[in-house]
Amino acid sequence: MKNESKQAVEAFLSSAKNELSTFVENLNSESYEQAVTLIRESQAKGGRIHITGIGKPGHVSGYVASLLSSTGNPCYFLHGTEAVHGSCGQLVAGDVVIAISNSGETGELKSTVLAIKNNGGKIIGVSGNADSWLAKESDAFLFAGVGAEGGPLNRAPRNSILAETLTLQALSVALQAEQDWTAQQYVRCHPGGKLGQLRENEQ
Repeated sequence: MKNESKQAVEAFLSSAKNELSTFVENLNSESYEQAVTLIRESQAKGGRIHITGIGKPGHVSGYVASLLSSTGNPCYFLHGTEAVHGSCGQLVAGDVVIAISNSGETGELKSTVLAIKNNGGKIIGVSGNADSWLAKESDAFLFAGVGAEGGPLNRAPRNSILAETLTLQALSVALQAEQDWTAQQYVRCHPGGKLGQLRENEQ
């Protein structure tokens, strides 16, 4: 690599370390209580979880939907723009939708959130802006903010994506623990690959 490239990598890794360390230090289990309660109350009435996002957070949504589903909490990906073109038909009143947006001000997501609410859905907002439109429109809110993205220009979503992912991984841990999801149940949902094999102490 060129020297400039090496310096850029080192600068990004340093930024990621600093931003995520600060972010994690400010998190606590109480941050997730309202979101977990909202999901549990919905599930008790037959409601389901969906997740949506625009741009890079949309890719995070696909991963988190898979993660939640494989750990005892079925979750469905809701396309961030197709939602207002008919995909809100996958919702029923009382469902919970996790909506991810770093700014919390994206025009397309605003339209999607309003459509979700008009269809009787509840919103868990995930954003790096606690004063955003999304935060104010949410029934529960999870902060996932960083001070810098890292990388050249400091614009492309990098550290914010890591914060959003970590926030929702923590939510998945809370939900899995309350569901008391066993190794045997996990393997039934994940029969392929190394992860789909029970360890000796789990049999």
